[in-house]
Amino acid sequence: MAAETDGPLKRVLVPILLPEKCYDQFFVHWDLLHVPCLKILLSKGLGLGIVAGSLLVKLPQVLKILGAKSAEGLSLQSVMLELVALTGTMVYSIVNKFPFSSWGEALFLMLQTVTICFLVLHYRGQTVKGVAFLAGYALVLLVLLSPLTPMAVITLLQASNVPSVVAGKETGDPLMAGTFVVSSLCNGLIAAQLLFYWNAKAPHKKKE
Repeated sequence: MAAETDGPLKRVLVPILLPEKCYDQFFVHWDLLHVPCLKILLSKGLGLGIVAGSLLVKLPQVLKILGAKSAEGLSLQSVMLELVALTGTMVYSIVNKFPFSSWGEALFLMLQTVTICFLVLHYRGQTVKGVAFLAGYALVLLVLLSPLTPMAVITLLQASNVPSVVAGKETGDPLMAGTFVVSSLCNGLIAAQLLFYWNAKAPHKKKE
């Protein structure tokens, strides 16, 4: 019986979607209505769904910038502030060894946001500064994830963000009790604006 239940399905589901005890509850004891395990499955599934969705949130914006070969209208300061918030969530989660489904969204959004920061600098004719920014950010990230950074600093960085309900339920950490909800709403607004203005043309300036 053990050989039958320890197949490819178990390797896929455990521990990505289910802890081993819940896998046994579902597929060994066939208790498919076990409420605590159903809650875990729903929480992890929702978390992974948010992570998957985050892959496409800023991609249209990146493609738009590349297509136009211009980042005009984008505020570098606001993009960097968003990067700081995403970095705080990601570092705090990694250091506390939270499940990937609770912070994967921050990772993918961080990668896309870093790309946008570089493109803004690149299309402003500051490519060297953009490369220096990438190197500097990578160094800061390594320092934050290293034992050199006190936990108090990482906690303070995360505390500056709004916590997340989804992540909070999965990790049990109060600081993770609302970030994904707010960030998902904001990212949805950004995506909606991109779709709305995708084919919009800049108004022609009147000749004097």
